[in-house]
Amino acid sequence: MTILYGIKNCDSVKKAKKWLEQQNIPYDFHDFRSDGLSPQLLSELLTCTDLTLLLNKRSTTFRNLSDEIKNNLTDEVMTEIILAQPTLIKRPLLKHQQTLLIGFKDSQYQETLA
Repeated sequence: MTILYGIKNCDSVKKAKKWLEQQNIPYDFHDFRSDGLSPQLLSELLTCTDLTLLLNKRSTTFRNLSDEIKNNLTDEVMTEIILAQPTLIKRPLLKHQQTLLIGFKDSQYQETLA
């Protein structure tokens, strides 16, 4: 099963959805805003990647965090802030079998889903 995680109004997520649809690849879409992010789901995603790779330090949400939080990014702190504000996750995430792709790159999707 292929699952695309993200936020429906994100441009990168829209590109990934369009690419999957053009390739006729069935997928489920999980919107972090409407479907949420549970500790279990985060834990599942972390079996495929590292927490520091998921955190989007270029996002507006991250920039709006206090300096105290930004200067104390332990795994525990990152987990807490990501669960509280899933928009801190880089988007989109594409889970296909045991592979998790972060961001949208046409060539990476082609290689993984071919």
